[in-house]
Amino acid sequence: MKTCSIIDSLRDTFSIPEDDPLIIAGPCAVENRVMFEETAAVLKECGVRLMRAAIFKPRTSPLSFQGIGEDGLDLIRETSRKYNLGMVSEAMEISHVGVLEKTVDMVQIGTRNMHNYSLLKALGNQSKPVLLKRGFMADSKEFFLAAEYIRQGGNTNILLCERGIRTFESATRNTLDLNLVPITHISTDLPIIVDPSHGTGRSDIVIPMARAAIAAGADGLMVEVHPNPAKALSDGLQSLDFSSFTRLMHEVREMWRAVHSSVLYSDR
Repeated sequence: MKTCSIIDSLRDTFSIPEDDPLIIAGPCAVENRVMFEETAAVLKECGVRLMRAAIFKPRTSPLSFQGIGEDGLDLIRETSRKYNLGMVSEAMEISHVGVLEKTVDMVQIGTRNMHNYSLLKALGNQSKPVLLKRGFMADSKEFFLAAEYIRQGGNTNILLCERGIRTFESATRNTLDLNLVPITHISTDLPIIVDPSHGTGRSDIVIPMARAAIAAGADGLMVEVHPNPAKALSDGLQSLDFSSFTRLMHEVREMWRAVHSSVLYSDR
């Protein structure tokens, strides 16, 4: 596995221990101050340093909750300072890039925009790290080339994210392609994390798939957590409650340490 400078940088910036995976967690969308700060407090207690903070939401239905938009910027800033958390938020169009660059610590490109090359180029011309999610119909080559659009602009701080692809399987929202984890490490010099929340669409199997992702060699995870998933305005079915998220953190830390101890032992 190659050394990933963005991972090292994030560990240094946010004081992430070497014996922890990189974890980005939080609600699918920022809904209001109470739920966002309540979640932030739990994340901090669990040792998480990076929080999901989506204020622009691309939804399949135009009737679904679309996010609170720029009204959420002050809430993101205040929560970041209060709980000492880095913020990760999604840009849906070029105009969002400049807005988010001034507020968040990492800009996310979601699955629907992986092929939005103008947006990728714009992210290449700014300095914030980029979390690039795989398109749900993209193969590995298309995914890696999307990252090159960002890199060609001069921004090399790119973190890939496998979040499931569309297949014929109907028991899950998507099919989580863990093959991509070792393929990424073999084929590129980029790190990769895994999103078992979108990858499955089912909160009851998020934890085992998170463990599997770490076992496959993922550099970390992106997980959705909400104070009350049943009342979430977006993706409640795949969101963990606080108790389940605490369990996930314990189990993936144990898996991370077991995997990396084995790798270190085998390299001697």
